[in-house]
Amino acid sequence: MKRFRDLIDDVLPHIQEIFPWDLDERIKANPEILLVDITEPREYSTLHIPNAINVPRGILEAASDWGYEDTVPALAAGREREVVLICRSGNRSALAAFNLQQMGFTNIASLKTGLRGWFDYELPLHDGKGNVV
Repeated sequence: MKRFRDLIDDVLPHIQEIFPWDLDERIKANPEILLVDITEPREYSTLHIPNAINVPRGILEAASDWGYEDTVPALAAGREREVVLICRSGNRSALAAFNLQQMGFTNIASLKTGLRGWFDYELPLHDGKGNVV
């Protein structure tokens, strides 16, 4: 039987991770980067990285493909686009990055240390109303 941590450890060698300070630089260099916050809507409304879209983990795969009620066009069309998945700690986003790679996403990464690391590095966060947190 595997535990949650075992699943994460299994996928880490197969995905790309990006540290918060590197993502900050990537955002400045490429404003077209697609930031996908996979936290639950309640978490997203509390705090998120500016310009990140919210696609909760529970619907991510359906949102990433055409023909589903949950399809998010920017994400479904993004298989060749630079995409970074974001969650609170970097665990859910690691698992999600692995799944999206299997779905054909070629330039996808998980934010290592997640929003916690982003906050620790003192980078900007917003709430659901766009206010700085």
